[in-house]
Amino acid sequence: MSEYERSRTIAASPEAVFERAGDLDSLDEWLPHDLHVRPGELPAVTVHEDATGQDARALLRTDHDQLRMEWGTRDNGSYAGWLQVAGIGDTESEVTIHLSFFDEAHAPPGDAADRALDDSLERLAGQVDRRGG
Repeated sequence: MSEYERSRTIAASPEAVFERAGDLDSLDEWLPHDLHVRPGELPAVTVHEDATGQDARALLRTDHDQLRMEWGTRDNGSYAGWLQVAGIGDTESEVTIHLSFFDEAHAPPGDAADRALDDSLERLAGQVDRRGG
């Protein structure tokens, strides 16, 4: 099993950050560029990966009270992840993303996973800034 985790502070309230992160219509704006989520009958979603051209059946759950999102593959349990927003006062938040790959054959190299997580957190921060979080 391979696990990756990255965190970032964003200058916005935890609610504003979570609202942006959990907006299903805007996930593509902060997720890695080669992943695209198409909501179905929630919690069911389909994730398209540009690199392989394949679609994967997945689950996505959001818990607004806990400021937490959880996701993973539906059919084979090979992948799971979560995003957690925590408040640092009223105007700052810490966002943590954690990924678990249970099938080593599908796990990316560690440096690539870390870069993708850092890039996603950077894009999420930019989205929050643009919306005036």
